[in-house]
Amino acid sequence: MEISRVVEGCPSSSESAGKAEVCKGCPGRMLCQSLGGVDKDQADIDLRMNAVQHKILVVSGKGGVGKSTIAAALANQLATSHKKVGLLDLDICGPSQPLLMGVNGQAVVNTQWGWKPLVSPYTGVKVLSVGSLLASEESSLAFRGPRKTALIKTFVKDVLWGRLDYLIFDTPPGTSDEHLSIVKVLQNAKPDGAIIVTTPQAVAIATVRKEISFCRKMGLRIIGLVENMNGFSCPCCGVSITC
Repeated sequence: MEISRVVEGCPSSSESAGKAEVCKGCPGRMLCQSLGGVDKDQADIDLRMNAVQHKILVVSGKGGVGKSTIAAALANQLATSHKKVGLLDLDICGPSQPLLMGVNGQAVVNTQWGWKPLVSPYTGVKVLSVGSLLASEESSLAFRGPRKTALIKTFVKDVLWGRLDYLIFDTPPGTSDEHLSIVKVLQNAKPDGAIIVTTPQAVAIATVRKEISFCRKMGLRIIGLVENMNGFSCPCCGVSITC
């Protein structure tokens, strides 16, 4: 079955999620059966996210292209422009935002109103990452799809983001459960779109085409494409080398 047909007729937001004829052969069928349909938490999610003016996903086809660094730089730059900014690290298995934003070693406080995000000492950006919930920096998580989805919903629904001008979502590489989950969670909040990060190497460009296709099928507007690491400037002689 062609994936374009599956996505076009995908009933993931209905009661027939994972059960319809079009779902046969879909790798996410079991996930939809367990988590699909009308979400009873959607109203609470919408209440949180409607207080955020702009919601932007930072995505990449390959790992190691500097996606998390770009997400952190974007959040910091917006904050220096006197905007209220939040940064949500959705890379559950490989979180890096605590270190990038200077909040590593700090614990997230769970209040009666929800989790309180950490505040970056650099620009005041609100930051939440699974890396701040682990016992130590050496600890790791091995979650299956449904548990990842539940955690992502918690990050959106049960966190005191407050009123923000921008909320940046740093997603893991590829097109996996995290991407499908966050797109569904934000379906009513209407995210502004996605920024795709790549490098000039052929292996990275090949996967970026798939990322572009995914965004189009999910109805995510592509805000921009960042070609990272496309050159090197020697700090000693100043000579620039283009990759």
